Amino acid sequence: MRAVRVLFVLQRVDNEVHGLMHLSSILKNAGHQVKLVVASQQDPVRVAVGFQPGLLGYSVFTGTQNYYLAVNQEIRRRVDAISVFGGPHPTFFPELIERDGVDGVCVGEGEGAILDLVTALEGQGSLVDLLNWHIKVDGVVYRNPVRPLIADLDGIPFADRELLYEAHPPSRETKIKPFITGRGCPFDCSFCFNHAFGELYQGKGKRVRQRSVGNVLAEIKAVRDRYPLEFVTFMDDTFILSRRWLTEFAEAYRRQIGLPFWCQVRANLVDEEIAEILRYAGCVSVSMGVEAGNDHLRNKVLKRNMSKQQMVDASKIIRRAGMKLSTNNMLGLPGGSLAADLETLELNILCRPAYANVFLLQPYPRTELGEEAMRQGLMSGTFEDISASVAEKSVIKFSSEGERRAVENLQKLFAITVELPFLLPLVKQLIKLPRNPFFWLIYKLWKGYALKRRVLPHHLSAREYVRSTVRFLQIRSQ
Repeated sequence: MRAVRVLFVLQRVDNEVHGLMHLSSILKNAGHQVKLVVASQQDPVRVAVGFQPGLLGYSVFTGTQNYYLAVNQEIRRRVDAISVFGGPHPTFFPELIERDGVDGVCVGEGEGAILDLVTALEGQGSLVDLLNWHIKVDGVVYRNPVRPLIADLDGIPFADRELLYEAHPPSRETKIKPFITGRGCPFDCSFCFNHAFGELYQGKGKRVRQRSVGNVLAEIKAVRDRYPLEFVTFMDDTFILSRRWLTEFAEAYRRQIGLPFWCQVRANLVDEEIAEILRYAGCVSVSMGVEAGNDHLRNKVLKRNMSKQQMVDASKIIRRAGMKLSTNNMLGLPGGSLAADLETLELNILCRPAYANVFLLQPYPRTELGEEAMRQGLMSGTFEDISASVAEKSVIKFSSEGERRAVENLQKLFAITVELPFLLPLVKQLIKLPRNPFFWLIYKLWKGYALKRRVLPHHLSAREYVRSTVRFLQIRSQ
């Protein structure tokens, strides 16, 4: 039996890649060698030639697939390795297996799947019948079903952060670090993968699973003991699903950790008690999805099933509890219009967030919204035209090029207008102008300030502040 050398390739780091880090923990525990290369830091081809992996792995979301296919081809010309692709895009587009240079596609959760794969590569078992894998052997593609969802999340080793921090030192140095306390979401918003994921795993376990409070706190302590940590972010889709779990967490986190944190909530789950539990635990800011101000778009198209009043009321509760609120919003919805997007702006003004986060909709394939937009001919192009960025361009059809330009400009000026509502008449005129870097600069500068000073407040030295500002301005996808 021989160890397998595994190289993961990442285009850039916008946030910690927990999926890859969990896979690394699994592989290292089994005695394999694992390395990550971040293309923004090092040349992936050069690293691959030096490391000589037997397995190349790529975690792909829609909009990045062509980059990873191209870099894989470059590496394969110099290195004799098997190439596998996982993540959201391959999960819902497993036909990626048909592309040149792709030997395997992992569908769904990857922890057990990656271990089965390397075990087979060691010569212990067949490659053709591995659960969760669409795999190519001697030119023949074998498509296998998924195994049951992982029920006991406490049994998964903690994310291998050193994998990332060695490849991307800025992630090590930042004093804000993310954690995930569970998997799955019970809601079926049409723009999200959760509904399709539930169908993929129908009858194979609970969609929503939660780590124990003790397990979560043990990971935070382990990170705090080894790396800089002053502020915690919980990246779960909705942190407040279980009132019972949250109550236990609040008492233990306050006593054992005591660091300020941020989390995501859902308006129709927010009440005075939930807000008080969060505040007591140490929560200083929350993010809440508003998404669309137009009732039809929000509830019929996006299937959010919430009223404007619920969101305004939740915003008031959060602010009264002394926590900062950021909102999430989408512009350029299928069947929408500039007028509808201005409704979203006006609803945010009523909610009075500390920061209004806003994206141009990307209608991802295999989501209900993405598939419906394609069926109705509401997209200008195909899913291959979707950008990895949520702030550059829209692929939705508009009534005119002028309206498209106005919506894309509104995305850049949205947050500052929510902060300064008296600008609204002026902004309605400015968005008619050609696209320009000045609007983008306003967007980035205000976002950077609001996140640093309000949403994710933490101490930075002058040197750290300059360095983080430069890096933030370079990241265009957010």
